[in-house]
Amino acid sequence: MKCEKLTCLLTTQASRWTIFIRLALAGVFIPEGIQKLIYPEILGTGRFIKMGIPYPELTGPFVGWVEIICGSLILLGLFTRFAAVPLIITMLVAITATKIPVWMGHDWVVTENITFYVRELKRYGFWSFMHETRLDWAMLMGAGYMLAVGGGRWSLDKRLTRESPASL
Repeated sequence: MKCEKLTCLLTTQASRWTIFIRLALAGVFIPEGIQKLIYPEILGTGRFIKMGIPYPELTGPFVGWVEIICGSLILLGLFTRFAAVPLIITMLVAITATKIPVWMGHDWVVTENITFYVRELKRYGFWSFMHETRLDWAMLMGAGYMLAVGGGRWSLDKRLTRESPASL
């Protein structure tokens, strides 16, 4: 059966238990996004400056809004696959900017204009990297799962793509 492009992206055959992955993602991304906006000096712009993220005055609030909006869409199961993509990008940037320097044990100069700074920890190296990356990894895999399977049976995506009785 051929489907329209948007319908194909919304279609989901995933289990209703996918709701647990959606709740986990929303339960992390929504509060983190809100905190980036209400505490910019420690979790938004100020933190992005300390990490070495380019244009922190722009990227700090932008990432906060992305986490709130995409986290809310994932929670509702609405445009789930679309919402997963920015969250995957966010997690890849977070791992690159904040965790790879932990693995290396020093600042990481990516280009002449971009340096990701290592924060002070008691230890560095692979096992520190693995410890520090655990939540990032879980959120990355959860968002990847949402991209692959969609919102599941208990999602608005599922409701939007139900076939009408006339088309059966």
